[in-house]
Amino acid sequence: MSDYIAGVDESGKGDYFGPLVIAAAAVGDLEKPILSDLYVRDSKKMTDARILTVARTIKEQVPHDLVVIMPDRYNDLYQKIGNLNKLLAWGHARAIENLLGKVDCATVISDQFASAHVLERALMEKGRKVELIQQVRGESELAVATASVLARAEFLIAMDRLAREFDMTLPKGGGSLVDTAGVKFIRKHGVEAMRRVAKLHFKNTKKINDQLGRPA
Repeated sequence: MSDYIAGVDESGKGDYFGPLVIAAAAVGDLEKPILSDLYVRDSKKMTDARILTVARTIKEQVPHDLVVIMPDRYNDLYQKIGNLNKLLAWGHARAIENLLGKVDCATVISDQFASAHVLERALMEKGRKVELIQQVRGESELAVATASVLARAEFLIAMDRLAREFDMTLPKGGGSLVDTAGVKFIRKHGVEAMRRVAKLHFKNTKKINDQLGRPA
């Protein structure tokens, strides 16, 4: 019987710019001391620099899978699925399925992002039968915290890559700095390029269009 417990978490869900990243990680008796030495905890309690450093070791030492949905693909999926919770469930199910192809895990723990049946149905559609535990503050579980660090690191790497590709700063989150950057981005690269860097269903798109005097 495998001693692995899988955790799954995402990053970028609330960020207008950048991808949605979903990570799944399997933690067993061999991995626990490694993660303890790294002081792995919820990524929200770690600096970006520390996350990037720790994630490199996790990738080398811990079974994991990463699903990176870049904005272009994200916008296509959202238009097709039409619901963020269903899109999240699809991504979580894909990461879990990929991880289970590498290691045996009877239990999967995730943060509670939607009704449990949404993710359970997505897993069943992929023929996977595991005990799924969804809980508030799932990051308190080591496997979920490990996944949160992996997801955040991959989000930061992707954001840096986009910033270099388009030669401008892309702020995190969804506040006024994001709207200002969106206006600047369109003036520099054109409106069609926005789908390559931003999640267009966010309210920020309307605010940016309003500032540019464009129709929504």
